[in-house]
Amino acid sequence: MVHPMLNQHHAYTNGVRLHYVEQGTGPLVLLCHGWPESWYSWRHQIEALANAGYRVVAPDQRGYGTSDAPHAVDAYGILDLVGDLVGLVHALGEEKAIIIGHDWGSMVAAPAALLRPDIFRAVGLLSVPYIPRRAVRPATRFEAMSQKRHFYQAYFQPVGHVERELEEDYRKTILGVLYTASGDWPGHGFAVFDKSTRLVDNLAIPEELPVWLTEADIARYVEQFRTSGFRGPINWYRNMDRNWATTAFLDGAKLSQPTIFIAGEKDGVLKIAAEEFEALERNVPNLTKKVVIPAAGHWIQQERPSEVSDLLISFLRGLD
Repeated sequence: MVHPMLNQHHAYTNGVRLHYVEQGTGPLVLLCHGWPESWYSWRHQIEALANAGYRVVAPDQRGYGTSDAPHAVDAYGILDLVGDLVGLVHALGEEKAIIIGHDWGSMVAAPAALLRPDIFRAVGLLSVPYIPRRAVRPATRFEAMSQKRHFYQAYFQPVGHVERELEEDYRKTILGVLYTASGDWPGHGFAVFDKSTRLVDNLAIPEELPVWLTEADIARYVEQFRTSGFRGPINWYRNMDRNWATTAFLDGAKLSQPTIFIAGEKDGVLKIAAEEFEALERNVPNLTKKVVIPAAGHWIQQERPSEVSDLLISFLRGLD
């Protein structure tokens, strides 16, 4: 069941049908989720931003929830994902939007802003900093990083492989991924793991839930992934090399819109993208704030909902 204050809709955009939730009136704010999440990962911010005077829209991006999930791997390239969001803005009857993304949502928000600065006038990046197009193609990096141990992005590449294990036990997968990458787990996450094990063998299951996660939250995610499966969401990763090949025109591009970056101190992405995190001010000349929240992990808007909402509202008001 969706929160009673939220309106649920579907929009036809870029050849797919996207489900989204909406609340509030005012300037459009688009909230883009990451993996393995959905619009629901923004449940705290939707209401807070709507109450602050914004029209807040959070889609299930292609492959997720009840949005369309094309079967073909190459239906999940970065130009498709950006095209979905451009079409969604138009389907909403709007011309401008502030785009805010977390995890993979951040990796779509940045190129959306680069490609359509006429639409996306400001940017929020959570967890994943702006990553300019690197000199070396992703497949080369995957190979280098997975010589001795599995690197999760390389592990995701063979079609059908990781889906089978993730879909064995949806509750264990969702709870394990959320907990293992959070600030509550004292271990090292699951980005790199022993080659004699599977990814799911490296997910920590807590004896009791962290304070930011309820059984109802897990049930919502499980329901959504039972509907969509994991193939579509994992296909986003299978296009990383293709995205690199199709975006040579973005070499050296700086993100020029007003931008806020927020991450958790214990987020493993800050190590994976350490170079880009350090270079944010150079690559994003209008970076208004760069916030690292102590003791928080990867799921920053869920682990520290009020802090993130307050930071975003302050950023949005600064634009006005």
